[in-house]
Amino acid sequence: MLDATPTTLVERKALRVNPAKTCQPIGAMYSALGIHGCLPHSHGSQGCCSYHRSHLTRHFREPIMAATSSFTEGTAVFGGGANLRQALKTIYQLYDPPVVAITTTCLSETIGDDIPTIIREATESGVIPDGKTVIHANTPSYVGCHITGWSNMTASMVKYLSERSGESRNQVNLIPGYVEPSDTRELKQMLATWGIDAVTFPDTSDVVDTPQTGHFQMYPQGGTTVEALKTTGDSLATIALGPEASTQAAIALEAKCQVPHHILDLPIGVAATDRLVQTLMEVTGTQPTDEIVNARGRLVDVMTDMQSYLYEKRVAIAGDPDQVVPLVEMLVTCGAKPVYVITGAESKYFRDRTQAILGETVPEAVIRDNEDLFYLHQLMKQEPVDLLISNVYGKYIARAEDVPFVRYGWPILDRVGHSYFPTLGYGGSLHLLCTIINTLLDRKDRDDADETFELVL
Repeated sequence: MLDATPTTLVERKALRVNPAKTCQPIGAMYSALGIHGCLPHSHGSQGCCSYHRSHLTRHFREPIMAATSSFTEGTAVFGGGANLRQALKTIYQLYDPPVVAITTTCLSETIGDDIPTIIREATESGVIPDGKTVIHANTPSYVGCHITGWSNMTASMVKYLSERSGESRNQVNLIPGYVEPSDTRELKQMLATWGIDAVTFPDTSDVVDTPQTGHFQMYPQGGTTVEALKTTGDSLATIALGPEASTQAAIALEAKCQVPHHILDLPIGVAATDRLVQTLMEVTGTQPTDEIVNARGRLVDVMTDMQSYLYEKRVAIAGDPDQVVPLVEMLVTCGAKPVYVITGAESKYFRDRTQAILGETVPEAVIRDNEDLFYLHQLMKQEPVDLLISNVYGKYIARAEDVPFVRYGWPILDRVGHSYFPTLGYGGSLHLLCTIINTLLDRKDRDDADETFELVL
């Protein structure tokens, strides 16, 4: 399908081919789902809302509920205020959610709808019933990407809901970043095992991976409650994982409630997870349990046993900056050589951290942010790699170049299980590492001659 991709690199500023990112409202909608009882609301056309819902549904294979202001041609001229007020009336008459999280779109941003004023007037006029919560985030699709939208909505949770009572709580705030629900569950399990009380927000576990019980639940049992979000202003500290996704909320919480924050890489691999554990030790003054220490030991053991299969392997990686940076670090630790590393987002963090990791170990590495998968394909055609790691859109490149392929990141639309198995923490990193190694071993089995086709490797 992509066999005609040219090898000649041409600098492009106004054209993206096979983009390595999606738009802001999708990320904001995913973040909003991490509030218990929240109905996301897209302030724009029906088409925008349908696209955002369908993309999330295809990735998580769960029905995603969301409402829309249902813009028409007239709305583009006269503004969307009336549509939003009518939408809120309908939402509370039919669905009665505890929380509504409004995200804007390109059209509503271009019109210039003043969402905070509309919310205030709707509250004063009784359109929004007493005791109900409505928050919003500005998420124009022509700026940033899905990570930006996730960041904006998470920061809005702080701006609308966090409070400081003056009485400190012996708890930490954990902002997990744009990750799978299984990752959030893994982090919560680690903190619970450690005995650390935490408010994790947003928490999409048990929301987009709910069990089949035979009974429909409009608002699943998961998600961070509004009551818990209000207490985040009294916590000991905020630990924000993934600088691009979580920094904005952590800074907003410190500015509003004076809660100190720590910004860390996503805990992928031993080194990044060690930094999270060390930070938790310093914040809480406690030591990790034997269970956590043993999980670390199992990850190190597999890295040691299987290092020969990753050593000197040339790897191409594309994905979100928060996920790619620690993944590159883990692969380098295992002896691999990430030679092409790109992200679709514009990210100074990505450029600086990846360069710091690869600068001495893989000096020939090509590191580019704000790029597309077409560019990555051209690089791979010029000088091949042994492995490609990216979201589902990399499958076309892998097929064209006959390269082993590991699906990782957002979105994955053609496989199952990715939202159920974590890739964060010691346990999640072990799962991710085994997936990578087994993909290489599958290729080895396919390519081996009969005399080297072994049962035990």
